[in-house]
Amino acid sequence: MKMKYYSTNQKSHRVSFSEAVVNGLAPDGGLYMPSEYPAFPRGFFNKIGQRSFSENAFQFIRPFIAEIPDADLIQIINDTLTFDAPLVELENKLSVLELFHGPTFAFKDFGARFLARTLAWIIREKDREITILVATSGDTGSAVASGFFGVEGLRVCLLYPSGKVSHIQEQQLTAMGGNVTALEVDGSFDDCQRLVKRAFVDRDLLHSKKLTSANSINIARLLPQSFYYLHAFAQLRNKTDKPIRYCVPSGNFGNLTAGLIAKKCGMPAEYFIAAVNANAVFSEYLQSGLYKPRTSLRTHSNAMDVGDPSNFVRILELYAGNFNPLKNDIRSVSISDSETVETIKSVYSKFNYIIDPHTAVGVAAHFTIKTEKDLHTVVLSTAHPAKFSRIVSAAIRNPVPMPEQLAEYLRRKKHSIKISARFDDLKEFLINS
Repeated sequence: MKMKYYSTNQKSHRVSFSEAVVNGLAPDGGLYMPSEYPAFPRGFFNKIGQRSFSENAFQFIRPFIAEIPDADLIQIINDTLTFDAPLVELENKLSVLELFHGPTFAFKDFGARFLARTLAWIIREKDREITILVATSGDTGSAVASGFFGVEGLRVCLLYPSGKVSHIQEQQLTAMGGNVTALEVDGSFDDCQRLVKRAFVDRDLLHSKKLTSANSINIARLLPQSFYYLHAFAQLRNKTDKPIRYCVPSGNFGNLTAGLIAKKCGMPAEYFIAAVNANAVFSEYLQSGLYKPRTSLRTHSNAMDVGDPSNFVRILELYAGNFNPLKNDIRSVSISDSETVETIKSVYSKFNYIIDPHTAVGVAAHFTIKTEKDLHTVVLSTAHPAKFSRIVSAAIRNPVPMPEQLAEYLRRKKHSIKISARFDDLKEFLINS
């Protein structure tokens, strides 16, 4: 039976994988979720270290995608996973999963590349241009720009908050050109996200444009982020049989949701830590049971500056709204900017290892949430420290090595179109461009 996807706002609304990917957001404004979750046997995980990254990814994603033939899906995965995600052990019970070895040096390269290739396959015989709207607090936009650059039939519009991303992030967002346009929004990331979501339910826009999203609200951006959890498990299983907890720097919660999906499919995980910065809506929810979104605060870990995480509703869906099982599987702690800087400094001093502010939030959360069990913690390292060299260099009192590919972005000229946070401005731009 072919997997269907339903809207979080209306479970009776069910579509194919291809429809969910092209739509991005359901017509009723809900997010798409799988109608079922394959239960992988224990044997799959016992032998996971004997298979390659791509082989594990293919076997995991295959049940979720009915339309794409095996050979084409294998090609999509192979084209996506052209770089590794190595596990670096800092000490006996702590490892860092480096997810920044892709073309834009951020973890979102995995999902963006998979989505671009999947969407290109879906529209391969169609003649209508698709406009991809992306709200970004930094790394999503550059990953999408890189993944979709030059793909025929796809036009990308990146919405980012003016003055609230790092210099290198802004260069990556605005210097691509071609089929990629950067819209510099006078507002916060939450404003950008609101504009994108509203565009998907605006009748005038939907009549004149075919829109989809490359944010983690798109199910094809979300699902492949499960791949590297499996890869971390595979690498660790070749070294130790200790139970694992995953510590995930969290903003819009797509990364954490992907890990929870892997766990729901059978991947062993003792629990997850949602490491957040001063935007502590989720950690407060776990304490009180009440979800109170609010305007985001600006922090050193800017990609996590989200006051109303889109994927919160997906997490609720995974647990059918049952608070106690959810709370049993997820811990959360809020890390301040001063704690973030101190963690960058201490990790460098203790391990001679350089981390970015987002990874530092994760490492700080690991040391904050103690465990009595013999657990091994895997912290997801989401970005290369050179993308935040000003903060990191000041913390370690040394320059951060700059990869040549990142340095190249700094030499390019910025091109952005400034718009307000009013929806009418975005709508006018999309209709007339």
